[in-house]
Amino acid sequence: MTADALATSFTLRLPEWLERELPRLPEILPDVDGRMARVNRLARRNFAEGNGGPFAALVVERETGRLVSVGVNVVLSTGISSGHAEVVALGLAQQRVGGWDLAAAHLPEHELVVNGRPCVQCYGATMWSGVTSLVVAGSGPELEELSGFDEGPMREDWDEQFRRRGISVVSGVRRDEALDVYREYGAWVAAHDGVVYNARASRPE
Repeated sequence: MTADALATSFTLRLPEWLERELPRLPEILPDVDGRMARVNRLARRNFAEGNGGPFAALVVERETGRLVSVGVNVVLSTGISSGHAEVVALGLAQQRVGGWDLAAAHLPEHELVVNGRPCVQCYGATMWSGVTSLVVAGSGPELEELSGFDEGPMREDWDEQFRRRGISVVSGVRRDEALDVYREYGAWVAAHDGVVYNARASRPE
């Protein structure tokens, strides 16, 4: 086997449109409503830009609301299936603080805000990241029904499992707005012959 036969690295980075937006993002997002409003706006733009699904996330310092990182789904633009919004936001937050544990003793508590309950992959990523708070727009079956995505075999007591590990969960923040984004995504996919990756509908019976 030649030395270049196997890949040795991969990169997940924000899309260019979001990198250009970063200087205009507020430094402080003082409440969960404003944090989720920002997430929903980013999620809506993300699919229209062709980066991936209608998902966005941000990490803030829990008490002050200081913005630490933002992420959007970049699966289609990177070709990497793990490039979900939560993974991107958490990874960028960990790079910013200089370590894998967002709950390290010298750091303030961190909160992850995302426009839907994490999928089975992001469930684990969130749990092991060190955040002490998770804020979601909704946690019902509507995401899968409206978007066509398969979120995986999640536990019914997913939120209690977070709480047992010291991670508080707030659900239902700007839920109707998030559902509108999913509906718009479904219409966009139909109009543009878009790809719903990892969708049940794309798998043979």
